[in-house]
Amino acid sequence: MNAKLYAKANGLALFTIFYNLVEGVASVWLGTSDETLALFGFGVDSFIEVISAIGVWHMLRRIAANSGETRDEFEQRALKITGSAFYLLSIGLLLTAGMNLYSAHKPETTLWGIVISLLSISFMWYLIHQKMRVGTALNSPAILADAACSKACVYLSVVLMISSVGYELTGIASLDACGAMLISWLTFKEGRESFGKAKGMSCSCSCACSSNRTETS
Repeated sequence: MNAKLYAKANGLALFTIFYNLVEGVASVWLGTSDETLALFGFGVDSFIEVISAIGVWHMLRRIAANSGETRDEFEQRALKITGSAFYLLSIGLLLTAGMNLYSAHKPETTLWGIVISLLSISFMWYLIHQKMRVGTALNSPAILADAACSKACVYLSVVLMISSVGYELTGIASLDACGAMLISWLTFKEGRESFGKAKGMSCSCSCACSSNRTETS
């Protein structure tokens, strides 16, 4: 039974990698062509999530093999790379959003931001639900933590949707830049949590990290 559950968890991790790759390519390409910073930043975030998802996939394979929840060197390195990338994205988005506000830059359209954000919310909620079921059945804190952290993607999608819908309805130029700033704030939090987990902290992905005493070094 456990073997089937781990196989399902592995499949969910691989689907997460594939989905984020497709979402990243579409969002960056459409964000660039439509000159919408929020969608572009959302796409770059998806690429960073791929690195994180690869670390989770590696973790699941290791846990299935030896039932150990402690992160190995590969996973810690992946978390540090992910955290650094999130910080760089946050800085880049914040600076570009500031310049766009100053120049009153207006996107061509944010219609694709609405479409992609709705698709992302649907897929992410499905993944969260499935990961929670598997994690609960296996009594795996690692899988449950991954499911909880997937909620960050939902928050990013909601921000993208609100800023995109707002611009389409009102045409206010600053809404796209404001959406990018909110995405910058969320990616900064993701970066902090990634570094926290790399240091052996247990992160709920809700801004709080605490020492994980159940893990051993």
